[in-house]
This record gives sequence, C-alpha cells and structure tokens, in this order.
Amino acid sequence: MLRILNRIARTGTLTEALDDTPLQTLGIAVKRRLDARFAGSLAIRHVDAGSCNGCELEIHALGNPYYDLERFGIHFVASPRHADALLVTGVVSRHMQAALLDAWQAMPAPKLVIAAGTCACDGGEFGCSYASAGAVDRVLPVDVSIPGCPPTPAVLLRGLLAALGRNR
Repeated sequence: MLRILNRIARTGTLTEALDDTPLQTLGIAVKRRLDARFAGSLAIRHVDAGSCNGCELEIHALGNPYYDLERFGIHFVASPRHADALLVTGVVSRHMQAALLDAWQAMPAPKLVIAAGTCACDGGEFGCSYASAGAVDRVLPVDVSIPGCPPTPAVLLRGLLAALGRNR
C-alpha cells in the first residue's frame, strides 16, 4: 500500500488545468440580462414531454458546482404558478400534451417557452405520429429553441441568454 501511495505522490496531478473564462463571461452576460428583465431572479419550470432523458442529464448538470446556475439567480421550481419560463424537453407525446398545456396556462404572464433538444425543436426521430404531437411549437408558442441531442450545459446557458434577451 505504501508503494502505491509513494507512486501517486511522485506522479502528481495529470489532469489539465480548468479554464472557465468563457463560462464566466457567459455567466456575467446572463446575470446582466436577468437583472434588467426579471429583477435578478428567473424561475424555470421544466417539463419532460416525452424525452429519452438525455436532455435532462444535461439540465441537471447546470446545477453542479462547475456551472452552478443558482449563482446567476436562475432556479428550477416545482410549480408552474411560480415560473417565469417553461423549459420543455422531448417530443410532445399525446399523453403529455394536455399536461403541457395545463402547465403553460397556469404560468403567470409574461411567460417564456424554451424548447431544449432536437426532439423538442423539430420532433427529432419521432416527428408527428399517432403517439406524438411532434415538436413543442405545434402545441405552444416557442420563444427560443435550443438544438442539440442533447444540448450541452454551455449551449443551454447560451439558450437561456437568448431567452432573456427576448422582449414579450
């Protein structure tokens, strides 16, 4: 055991240095727009309308210590009544269509709708069929579409920045 620990001590750190300057710049831009439009806080209600959970994994990564979405004043809420924005992932399945409409109608105005992921933007592999209504814009008016399968957390942050820049 001592031999292994000595080898670890001699080897040192092999990972590359963390360069988060692009993320910091992006975060500062998000915070400025957030302060100007939503008085420093943005509440997002996430609805999975029928995705494979790839987009959800990337959305959850926004809360980890590296991206730390909370430091910019953006947080996820459990109720659409407390939300400023609706973040929809996945193709809208027929079973989730009514629930998605209910969530959107429960939100106070002004409200933003953000479609995240290829399936939410254009229907992806599933499109419009007997089981799915297709992309989110077939059901709700979409303000910002964030393409990608799945979109990375940095791309999601850029999409949120674009959504904050929209005037409604």
